[in-house]
Amino acid sequence: MTALLALLAGAITFGFGAIGLFFLRYWLRSKDGLFLAFAIAFWLLGIGQALTTLSEWPVEERSWLYLLRLAAFLLIIIAIWRKNRGELR
Repeated sequence: MTALLALLAGAITFGFGAIGLFFLRYWLRSKDGLFLAFAIAFWLLGIGQALTTLSEWPVEERSWLYLLRLAAFLLIIIAIWRKNRGELR
């Protein structure tokens, strides 16, 4: 069961990395900062997922790794807010 969970966590980490590359490609084409923020956020989520799996913390929400997830979501919220205010280009 543990090997299956590690495999699924690896697949999720790969997915976050691929999505980050997807947004990086759009940022390279348009130079829109929103896409760069999304790319960084998804890479942070991938790093957090990988570290959670490798460190085997019993409760993720009580570890410092949860701060990576919080930083990713705050980055997305701030980027959307700045885009809607017209500050981000």
